[in-house]
Amino acid sequence: MKIQPLDDRVLVVPASEEETTASGIIIPDTAKEKPRRGTVAAVGNDEELQELVKKGDTILYGKYAGDELAYDGTDYLILNRGDILAKLS
Repeated sequence: MKIQPLDDRVLVVPASEEETTASGIIIPDTAKEKPRRGTVAAVGNDEELQELVKKGDTILYGKYAGDELAYDGTDYLILNRGDILAKLS
């Protein structure tokens, strides 16, 4: 069984949270920010959306965007098309 988003939705695996800063300072759990970048795991059946993003693309999304979902030990986000801000290449 797998997850297949419907219509204009995208299933995303969020990037892992940063544990340290660039200078090596350890970030405590209370100060960590929610990641706003992830990898596309599946795309809904909207043809325009399928042309924009594909499985494996890295995207940026809004800070409070999407619905969180845990399935088979993996954390996912289900985003609407409007929640996607950019595609990284």
